[in-house]
Amino acid sequence: MPVHNMHERVLSMGSEEAGALLDSLSAGTADRLWPYDNWPPMEFDRPLSAGAKGGHGPVRYTVAAYVPGVWIRFTFTGPRGFHGFHEYAVLPVDEERTVLRHTLSMRVSGLARLSWPLAYRWMHDALLEDSLDLAERPARQARWSPYVRLLRALVTRVH
Repeated sequence: MPVHNMHERVLSMGSEEAGALLDSLSAGTADRLWPYDNWPPMEFDRPLSAGAKGGHGPVRYTVAAYVPGVWIRFTFTGPRGFHGFHEYAVLPVDEERTVLRHTLSMRVSGLARLSWPLAYRWMHDALLEDSLDLAERPARQARWSPYVRLLRALVTRVH
C-alpha cells in the first residue's frame, strides 16, 4: 500500500534562518525543529550526517542524504513494513519567506498495512504539525485531535 504524506509551512524568515532550524535536528535542547518536549526525541549514533543511524521511539531510520541548511532525507529501517523515506526541505520563496516542507513517501506491507492507518499516521501528522509549529515564531500551540490524545495515552500506559 503506497503512502505519500506532506506537511509544509510558509515561515516568515529567510532560507538561511530556516536552514539553521534544519541543521539543529537531534542537537538535544538546542534542537529548534524537533518537538522533543512532547514526543520521543530524535537521536542518532553520531552527529547529523549521511550514514548516521537513529530515529525516534519505534521509528528507526538512517540519514540517506544531507545538504546542510537545505535538505535531509531519512530512509526507514523500522518499524517492520515501512519501506521508503521521510525528509525535510528548505525551499526559499523570497528573501523574507521560506517554505519548510516535510515529505513522507513509503510503501507499507504486512502488519504496517494496519498500524499505519490506525495509529502511526495520526501520531505522525500531529508530530509534524508540532514540528512546524515550533519552527514558526512565535510558536503555535499544539492542537491534537481527541484520537491522537487517546493514542498518546495508550502509548504512555504501555511504556
